[in-house]
Amino acid sequence: MPKIIYTQTDEAPALATRSFLPIVQAFTRSAEIEIETKDISLAGRILAVFPDMLPKDKQQPNDLAELGELVKNPEACIIKLPNISASIPQLKEAIEELQEKGYPVPDYPEDPKTAQETEIKNRYDKIKGSAVNPVLREGNSDRRAPKPIKNYAKKNPHHMGEWSRSSESNVASMPAGDFRHNEKSITLDQATSVRIELTDSSGSKQQLKNGIVLQAGEIIDASVLEKKSLLDFLSEALEQAKNKNILFSAHLKATMMKVSDPIIFGHIVRTYFHQVFEQFGEQLDSIGYDANDGLESLYNGLGQLGEADQTAIKNAIQLAMDEGPDLAMVNSDKGITNLHVPSDIIIDASMPSMIRNSGQMWNKDGESQDTLAIIPDSSYSGIYQTTIDFCRENGAFDPTTMGTVPNVGLMAQKAEEYGSHDKTFEIPKNGMVNVIDENSGANLLSHAVQIGDIWRMCQVKDAPVRDWVKLA
Repeated sequence: MPKIIYTQTDEAPALATRSFLPIVQAFTRSAEIEIETKDISLAGRILAVFPDMLPKDKQQPNDLAELGELVKNPEACIIKLPNISASIPQLKEAIEELQEKGYPVPDYPEDPKTAQETEIKNRYDKIKGSAVNPVLREGNSDRRAPKPIKNYAKKNPHHMGEWSRSSESNVASMPAGDFRHNEKSITLDQATSVRIELTDSSGSKQQLKNGIVLQAGEIIDASVLEKKSLLDFLSEALEQAKNKNILFSAHLKATMMKVSDPIIFGHIVRTYFHQVFEQFGEQLDSIGYDANDGLESLYNGLGQLGEADQTAIKNAIQLAMDEGPDLAMVNSDKGITNLHVPSDIIIDASMPSMIRNSGQMWNKDGESQDTLAIIPDSSYSGIYQTTIDFCRENGAFDPTTMGTVPNVGLMAQKAEEYGSHDKTFEIPKNGMVNVIDENSGANLLSHAVQIGDIWRMCQVKDAPVRDWVKLA
């Protein structure tokens, strides 16, 4: 009997499954098609990686790993629902919820001190962020709006905010020193394996990763986002937003880009609240606060301090918001800014939403206001600035007449950023990062780096590129 795999995930899709899955089963049953469910929810993935720490009745099979093998079969048919690409705050919440339900999974050790804690952190790190899509997307993505859906959208247009030619909304990106400006690439003539090596200023070598197997015709690219350039850019962007009296709003993808973007988000938090960190750095360190986790994590940790310190830090945070540019809000009523949680603002959803809303986001008073959208890496930011410029000149798009843009994504076999997570590093020492051919010893790619820079390498095999072009 033919079989379709239906994935159980999280939140709204999980809720929708309760009503939608029985409908699917009713239709497929009459066609003699079997529906089998697999659990790839965040909670399910956590349980699956700790079988040795759970009693037998609470263990769960690793459905994601099983599906990762299944997708290599051309006959496989999997309905993959949206799932959480968990940020660290979301991961911690899921762990706490499982513990409250009687599952003895370990806490997430952000700063491991022992070999066991390091092992636990490594297991968790493999399931945070975009852990599902790189495993299941053996092929490239092909997203096109079916004609009936497009026609329905034209006949039932959603609201589009009016644009003014005097709009001050813009995108701010790094003019230099980011991944786009520092990228280097090479195509492999023959199959080999490489290692990533950091040579510090004293000549000491540290292997960041080795045994990376590459095929003939495979493309590898590497780049570095410079910490100093990022901090200079953020300081200038804060001043620009303040001077123009527009909202300051960070747009990243700290879920999918689970190594690089939380670090960038943390720098944004530290730059905006620099006086808080300068004045209370010792107290924040004492409670184990990590700016990469956002402002909400700080508020949650303040209870570990005395009342005087709590009050002083809260006042300093408020003073920073009073003196700095107004922050775009995720929830004005609850006072949740877009610096509260790294996963609250996801660029591929937040930027279209801003553009549909007259190029504006919501301020602390619940009113829409022109916005400076902070997209530090300029690799993809140009499309948003061009769209803003178009709308400022020509007015809002008209859903009743506008066309559609097929989205054909190069992501098969962990192509490009999808496969970069285990090859992305926050640099611990000044020096050079080199990609070394382990067979010939040749230095394939090199970057000068400084402490705190973010270096990453991507790869894409020949077959996914050819398929990508064919789909397009």
